[in-house]
Amino acid sequence: MEYKALSEQLVQSCLKKGADSAEVFIQTGRRLSIEVRKGEIETVEEASSQGIGFRIFIQGRMAFASCNDFSDAATANAIDSAVRFAQQTTADANNVLPDDKEVADVRGLYDAEISKVPMEKKIDLAKAVEALAMKDSRITRSSGSGYGESEGEVFLANSNGLSKSYKSSGCSLGVSVVAEKGEQKSTGGENCSRRFFADLQPPQVIAIRAARKAYQLLDPRMVRTQRAAVIFDPEVAGSFLGGILAAVNGERVLQGASFLGTRMNQKIASALLTIIDDGTREKGPASRPFDGEGVPTRSRAIIEQGVLKGFMYNTIIARRAGVKSTGNASRGGFASVPGIGANNFYMASGIADRADIIAATQKGLLLTEVTGYGINPVSGDFSGGASGFWIEGGKIAFPVKGLTIAGRADEMLNGIDMVANNPDMNRGTTAPTFRIRELQIGGE
Repeated sequence: MEYKALSEQLVQSCLKKGADSAEVFIQTGRRLSIEVRKGEIETVEEASSQGIGFRIFIQGRMAFASCNDFSDAATANAIDSAVRFAQQTTADANNVLPDDKEVADVRGLYDAEISKVPMEKKIDLAKAVEALAMKDSRITRSSGSGYGESEGEVFLANSNGLSKSYKSSGCSLGVSVVAEKGEQKSTGGENCSRRFFADLQPPQVIAIRAARKAYQLLDPRMVRTQRAAVIFDPEVAGSFLGGILAAVNGERVLQGASFLGTRMNQKIASALLTIIDDGTREKGPASRPFDGEGVPTRSRAIIEQGVLKGFMYNTIIARRAGVKSTGNASRGGFASVPGIGANNFYMASGIADRADIIAATQKGLLLTEVTGYGINPVSGDFSGGASGFWIEGGKIAFPVKGLTIAGRADEMLNGIDMVANNPDMNRGTTAPTFRIRELQIGGE
């Protein structure tokens, strides 16, 4: 089926049935999942999917319907439903569709070779990564390993003349294992995700990292409650960046539900902090030539050398705010309307080595695991359970578990005094190792 032509044809069908403007979003895809445990294949699942989302506007009223049947009868029924639903919604002059016909130049989104790799090789990879992790004498049990892949294509057309499409792919390999010592149990896992099959890390590298994460937190100690430096490992970047990401959501800002809402163009953080949203990075896991409603993506600073430079918007929320879309319309798939979300969201690299940051810390916590909500996007409060390693005299002294860390976003953002040069740019949300000068650490 020629989906580009179909998307354009269905836009015209929406207009003929009474819509003032309309958008058609077609998504097709294939997924493969292989799960292995104790050397045996537990599941091999492969499935294809397809669907169409219709967003229509009638006198400022917006409605949405979807279907996964591409027959004339099914698509006509979905359009009729959307037209009918529009009679019940509230009119809003800001309910408009984008008209930018450009697309960003993004390379490395689709690997045509993934589907050509024999199934046996993918199964062997999943088995190998588990077997290699279990070779470490400190590892006692496997929680399982797996390989996954996906391929997909998106077609988007609207009544403003947009007609765009792109293909994407991805694959992953990972394992989770358990280390035991007496009554202690410690779990560690490692997962590698890439756009291209050839870029996956060797099973041995993944296995060694998973095993190390499991056994290195055995025999933890407790420290007293105190204020001390906290070094954030890249593994816990999400607990820090997630709250900032939510706080720069343009809809939250309009609702007054963001601790950063009134701080545009103000210094809110250390000059060492720069945060970028980039939808154009080659092979980036969240890269795409246009966002969930057709606006071209781009690279832009959200925080630049400590100064807040931008919020994130889709077309409708941008219009309400009196600005332009930033190419941040997110979409969960063909069955959902556009929201607001990040592309590749990351803290820019610094100049320090990770080892130098540890050596420069006389007393503090190297944070490798966090439980809890991280930074609250409304209040800016931060709290969470913490595990990692205690540092004394510039050296890692012993593992710690069962701690808590707490603070305010203001002291955290302005307390960043060292940033390393080791970001993992194969993650959609990522940061290098960085140190916050002092936070409250709860212990015994």
